[in-house]
Amino acid sequence: MPVPASLQNRLTLPLIAAPMFLISGPELALACCRAGIIGSFPALNQRTSEGFEGWLEQMNAELGEPGDGQKDQAAPWAVNLIVHKTNPRWQADLQLCVKHRVPIVITSLGAATEVVEAVHSYGGLVFHDVTNQKHARKAAEAGVDGIIAVAAGAGGHAGTTNPFVLVSEIRAVFDGTIILAGGLSHGQDLLAAQAMGADLAYMGTRFINTEESRAEAAYKDMVIAAVSGDIIHTPAVSGIPASFMRQSLEAAGYPMNQLGQAGAIDYGEKLKPVADEAKAWKTVWSAGQGVSAIDAVLATSDLVARLKKEYQSARERLQRL
Repeated sequence: MPVPASLQNRLTLPLIAAPMFLISGPELALACCRAGIIGSFPALNQRTSEGFEGWLEQMNAELGEPGDGQKDQAAPWAVNLIVHKTNPRWQADLQLCVKHRVPIVITSLGAATEVVEAVHSYGGLVFHDVTNQKHARKAAEAGVDGIIAVAAGAGGHAGTTNPFVLVSEIRAVFDGTIILAGGLSHGQDLLAAQAMGADLAYMGTRFINTEESRAEAAYKDMVIAAVSGDIIHTPAVSGIPASFMRQSLEAAGYPMNQLGQAGAIDYGEKLKPVADEAKAWKTVWSAGQGVSAIDAVLATSDLVARLKKEYQSARERLQRL
């Protein structure tokens, strides 16, 4: 499937910098958009809806209001909404997305028709992340424009299915845009994602170690030191299976022999800084298996330039075969 028409000629790479809890903010999103890829952040990285609206205003002020010619010079941006009953903010935050005409809304933990209808009312797109075909089918029924296939190796709330299998299974039930996530780190990985049937690629971990990332220095140092074998996929932190670096789990005192036990699923009150989940995610650091490709902290512009060069080199190699 082609990239949506509203994104055509707006991207210099078929790439979305994934919204990362506590890591992604307007600084990183703006840097991505100016470099020609889709930048994003979670609504819940702001503690209140009022603060979230300030971020939306900042994005439009920096990039131009929708329909403004200035906006067309940069890639579109996206906001992640946790559409889950324990997130009491999601409907208010959705209304703010409509008010400020957020170009792309990425939904997680629930593909709500209400979100699709609201975002489509002003011409926006809705992408939804899934880890299996069952949830992809539900997202398709809800009318989303794109499905993010979160395959094995991804950071955050990741899946365990091989990317070749997951993309194929989703394509069997969905004819819209597919975005592949899970361990993508290099420009050639973007081309590989397209070759297997995805339309866009999704990178999160690769953007932790950017100058514009909100990750603290120790977090970035741990990413540099980690290898793929240090990534542990466990439901113990938030109740939903997610990927964390072994070193941070050990430092936080998690018993390594009990990491198969789920915690409570709650995206509402626990997001307060003094509560369990936010505290856990501040000290137990998430990353995907792509950590093994990261050995430095770069400006986002430099990272995207490197990815572009790698992507083009990969295309040229294929043409010579």
